[in-house]
Amino acid sequence: MRQLHIPYVLAATLVLSAFALPGNALAFDLTGAWATSADQCSKVFARKGRTRQVTFTNFSGVYGGGFIAEPNRLRGKFENCSIKSRKDDGENINIVVSCASGIMLSNVQFFLKVVDDDSVTRLFPGIEGMEVTYHRCKI
Repeated sequence: MRQLHIPYVLAATLVLSAFALPGNALAFDLTGAWATSADQCSKVFARKGRTRQVTFTNFSGVYGGGFIAEPNRLRGKFENCSIKSRKDDGENINIVVSCASGIMLSNVQFFLKVVDDDSVTRLFPGIEGMEVTYHRCKI
């Protein structure tokens, strides 16, 4: 019978208990497809290919558009952005991404406010009253 080494068991226990301690805020799960109107999800996103990957429909912009969040990137209809940094501060998420479109590279900063598990609002600091709410699509 194989024996477990105490240091490995102790390390695994400490890692798992760090997530269970009260007061430790876990990052908001942004992964998924997000549209500006929950009613339009099927017109903005579709699953395609053998892997059934979520992608944008041909006329997604007509229905408000949206974005697809993955663990290390954000995708728009015409942009592919790598997440450079992310900071969660309670209900606020600050993300800095490096984006590549067909023409140029750029860095963009997103300020998101968590409304609930399936809604976030993008804020535009410095532009009073400018905000866009996105809803998680169940596709």
